[in-house]
Amino acid sequence: MRLTIDTETDTYEQAIAAVQAAYGMQPVAPADWPEAPDPRPGPHALATDDLADGWSEQLLFQMIAAVMPGARAVLRRITDLGGSVSYDDVQQHFAGHPVTPIPPTRIGGTLTSIKAVQRRVGPDGAGPLLQRDERARLYRVDDALVVGLTKAFALADVRPDLLRGEPSGADT
Repeated sequence: MRLTIDTETDTYEQAIAAVQAAYGMQPVAPADWPEAPDPRPGPHALATDDLADGWSEQLLFQMIAAVMPGARAVLRRITDLGGSVSYDDVQQHFAGHPVTPIPPTRIGGTLTSIKAVQRRVGPDGAGPLLQRDERARLYRVDDALVVGLTKAFALADVRPDLLRGEPSGADT
């Protein structure tokens, strides 16, 4: 038996009733099916206002959607830690990461995806989204962009189907 539930049009109650019916249970259906919620959010739900240096929430989402998964994970870690994190913290975090392991010697190469995508997607003349302070050994994102990245990552959590997937047979 195959059961298909369309999460964009079916309500929770409809899905439960369909599963109950599939298992031979008598579904308890409300007299009137409630209207399905609006379609899942997309990048259009993010703001287009300039946060800093020409970046908007929509552009930031386009960035994280287009970068390699390993670079996205590192950028997410930096964002989650408030926009500033030491090289050592990033290396240690990803060295033994259960989902996105990145050897310490490969972090720099992994992050080249951010620079490459910014040239294609980012605002003209903008400084680097991910800044590196070699002297202090820190990765940094401007505070104004951390809020936008947080919203962009929240959308990415809801809509992972909009993100670039793992490359076949290539490094992250």
